[in-house]
Amino acid sequence: MKFGLRLRGGLLATLIMFGAPVVAPVGAVFVSSSALAQTVQSISVQGNRRVEVETIRSYFKPGPGGRLDQGAIDDGLKALIETGLFQDVRINRGPGGQIIVSVVENPVIGRIAFEGNKKIKDEQLTAEVQSKARGTFSRAMVQSDTLRIAEIYRRSGRYDVRVTPEIIEQPNNRVDLIFTIEEGAKTGVKSIEFVGNSAFSSYRLRDVIKTRESNLLSFLASGDIYDPDRVEADRDLIRRFYLKHGFADVQVVAALTEYDPEKKGFNVTFKIEEGAQYRVGAVDFRSSIPNFDPSSLRGYSRVSVGSLYNVESVEKSVEEMQIEASRRGYAFAVVRPGGDRNFEAHTVSVVFNVDEGPRTYIERINLRGNTRTRDYVIRREFDISEGDAYNRALVDRAERRLKNLDYFKSVKITTEPGSSSDRVILIVDMEEKSTGDFSISGGYSTTDGALAEVSISERNLLGRGLFAKASVTYGQYARGYSLSFVEPYLLDYRVALGLDLYQRQQLANSYISYGTKTLGFSPRLGFSLREDLALQLRYSIYQQEITLPFYLANCNNNLGTSAFNPSPAFAAVNGIDLSSTNGLGCYSDGEASLPVRKELANGKTLTSALGYTLTYNTLDNNKNPTDGLLIDFRQDFAGVGGDVSYLKTVADGKYYAPLVSDIVGIVRLQGGILTKINDDLRMLDHFQMGPNLVRGFAPNGIGPRDLNPFGTQDALGGTKYWGASLELQMPFWFLPKEVGLKGAVYADAGGLYDYKGPTSWTATNEVNVPGCIPSTINPTSTGTCTGLVFDDSKVVRTSVGVGLIWQSPFGPLRFDYAVPLTKGKYDRVQEFRFGGGTTF
Repeated sequence: MKFGLRLRGGLLATLIMFGAPVVAPVGAVFVSSSALAQTVQSISVQGNRRVEVETIRSYFKPGPGGRLDQGAIDDGLKALIETGLFQDVRINRGPGGQIIVSVVENPVIGRIAFEGNKKIKDEQLTAEVQSKARGTFSRAMVQSDTLRIAEIYRRSGRYDVRVTPEIIEQPNNRVDLIFTIEEGAKTGVKSIEFVGNSAFSSYRLRDVIKTRESNLLSFLASGDIYDPDRVEADRDLIRRFYLKHGFADVQVVAALTEYDPEKKGFNVTFKIEEGAQYRVGAVDFRSSIPNFDPSSLRGYSRVSVGSLYNVESVEKSVEEMQIEASRRGYAFAVVRPGGDRNFEAHTVSVVFNVDEGPRTYIERINLRGNTRTRDYVIRREFDISEGDAYNRALVDRAERRLKNLDYFKSVKITTEPGSSSDRVILIVDMEEKSTGDFSISGGYSTTDGALAEVSISERNLLGRGLFAKASVTYGQYARGYSLSFVEPYLLDYRVALGLDLYQRQQLANSYISYGTKTLGFSPRLGFSLREDLALQLRYSIYQQEITLPFYLANCNNNLGTSAFNPSPAFAAVNGIDLSSTNGLGCYSDGEASLPVRKELANGKTLTSALGYTLTYNTLDNNKNPTDGLLIDFRQDFAGVGGDVSYLKTVADGKYYAPLVSDIVGIVRLQGGILTKINDDLRMLDHFQMGPNLVRGFAPNGIGPRDLNPFGTQDALGGTKYWGASLELQMPFWFLPKEVGLKGAVYADAGGLYDYKGPTSWTATNEVNVPGCIPSTINPTSTGTCTGLVFDDSKVVRTSVGVGLIWQSPFGPLRFDYAVPLTKGKYDRVQEFRFGGGTTF
């Protein structure tokens, strides 16, 4: 390979003055000073095939008078070499001092091919290399392309890659360029260590970063692949984590990476200087803007005296205050936080200074990189537009919103100077990513048995920011399908419109004697009131019916063949009048409970309901929370048409708090009330509870129940319930973090009571008693069918248990073993429970 050497004109002139010939390594020969009087037109070109003579002459720029001096010739020679069009350039002196430029053109690339690449496609490599088919061949460019291909593989975690370029000469000064690639195996992270951390364990800090250690299940994920950019981003995540927990002086000094040839992987070490933990000593507000009262912004502060100093809270406070000042007409107001540290008391006095910022306006918002997403989908995430005052808080909020859309791999908003000093241009750089998902999910639980689901979804349908999903579920006891559609900006307002169409079938199993079929449609509107507060309004309309096998609904009401003969003790406990057992023959050969059969007689029932949900969420992580509060309050009013009417109110609150040694405490309180409006309540409208309220009990295992020992003894549900739970989750410190196993211990308490559904039924004809056999039914002679219901509001169900939680690559799995301590007389127990699923 021949390389060009660039020599400055001064050195050339010195060598020429002493008569020394100068030859460049590429073969370029420089003329002597006798050629200084030549003009461009006296330059003769030899050896060119594709490049025009005038093009080559154009690189020589004459001086005053149209004459070429030695400097112009030197510059022309260097310029020709730098074009990359020639592999050899010589300048010689001809007769009469004529300048002769002899060139040997670089070959033309006929084709570019890649061999040995399996993990990265040809199209991606072709787009990355600078050498192009039908372009000029350059050895320097080939060397650069070789390094570029190797870097692409390193970014995907393959550091053992080897790239060898091969040049095959063809006729007519053409070559074929072949890159032979040995991809090698992925290079993983074998260990992650932390040095200098005392406030938080290494186990806890591994939760903060994205890089993971390699393990047996690493082939299902990519977090263990070494990526220097990800490691650098992890440094910032660690720093932000410490700043969030009061360590204002923290420094992540270095992220040291070392390749271990024996383990064939990297060892990553984060070196941390924690410093002291600070609390907020005082909060003050100041303003340099006339007639602006800074204390009026106190309500927008998320920083309180005595709390841990939290940089995220300070930043959110600044954002809210600056936006509020803009709403009040101070478009150029800038809120700048300040902090005065007391190193002895370990406190920070926070001051929010409101000043008049520079009067800068937004000239344009330029979008780059959105090849699929429509411009308006991006622009609607901005609360500012062209011509508005520049507000950094609103720009940062827009950037955060764009990242949360999950349409892009990266989003970065920068500014450039505009057409004048008071104008700026916002540059939004994005990199698109795939937003479609096709999944096959499978799972098993002690309630629903084996279950499989196939779904297809798109988060950015047609590049318009729409969400659509279709799924089909088929299982041992549950089957159905659902269609969902969401328009996140209804009529260009920040209001989400959702539409759901679903059909579900629940089959009879060991916990319920009946099956149900439900077909429904539900539109909903979602509002974000604040970042931590959301409101959803919904309307639901669904048709529901019960299915029963014939032998559970034949309504044999012949007292003469009744096998039910309650004892005096049984009658005394359950309030049965033994002087007349009229109607109890309805259960004589094991029929389903009376309320169930009455639902069957009613046929298909239509429910039309309006409802809303108010959600307060301050969790630090929605998937694996360790700190924060989540409260849901829901109400549904049925009776807007349809066949039933009621008011259902439900509240559910969870509080997470980090305790010592990576142990997380969870307190959960829940409750619900079902209120009758006009019509009688159906059995199906009641709350049904089991392990979802108190673990250790079977599904539908708690609360009011049909008692007839010759019937199916179905759970009937209740109109009131409450529950409380205390749980401690802790890691298994002796296992690698990447295994994802945690243990739990817990105690639950709760109750379900006050059944208000049907307890009697007067059968007047066969239409009202489906499945009845005329020869065996005589409802007029036997009178009213009566149900026996156990409903004791004084019973409090309690249990204690242990659990195993696995955040597996197959999805979240949980195993629970709970022992009831107190229970109702007819409750049903299920000590072991398992549930989970996956997407693959």
